[in-house]
Amino acid sequence: MKIYTKTGDDGTTGLFNGKRVSKAALRVEAYGTVDELNTVVGLAYSFECPEPVKSELKHIMNILFTVGADLATPIDQYIKSQAIERTSEAEITRLEEAIDRYDDDLEPLKNFILPGGHHSAAYLHNARTVCRRAERLTVELASTEEINTIVIKYLNRLSDYFFAAARYVNHLTGVEDVIWKGK
Repeated sequence: MKIYTKTGDDGTTGLFNGKRVSKAALRVEAYGTVDELNTVVGLAYSFECPEPVKSELKHIMNILFTVGADLATPIDQYIKSQAIERTSEAEITRLEEAIDRYDDDLEPLKNFILPGGHHSAAYLHNARTVCRRAERLTVELASTEEINTIVIKYLNRLSDYFFAAARYVNHLTGVEDVIWKGK
């Protein structure tokens, strides 16, 4: 099977339901940004990321594929007579539990922190910002089309997770968070 299909040469792409839409469509922007987010998570994962964060990131990368598929499939569509897997509340709970575990070992925040520290932590801060962009695009998409609104909640909690995970990675690796000092 060839990697190229030439079907997108006219500036369109196919959704999971077979419908062709512009590559500039908001839906495509939203799931494309989730794909971009997944690559940033992969970078954080690959840069000597300590456990248990590394295992959690591998799980998150898999869930982000589900989120992308969820966004790429209109809510009322089916693929080959089977409903597409949708993002679930259970994944939000999993993120919250991980955040709480990490926070239990961290000093309470007394200052704003800047992105940085350990390489993996810096990429987690980058993931947080890409995640926020994906969330904004998904919120905008939800204002024009029906979507699984759990995706919005998941992306919101996921950006919180990335912040906590970045701080936790710095803690585990003995690297201090970079404190914002203002002018």
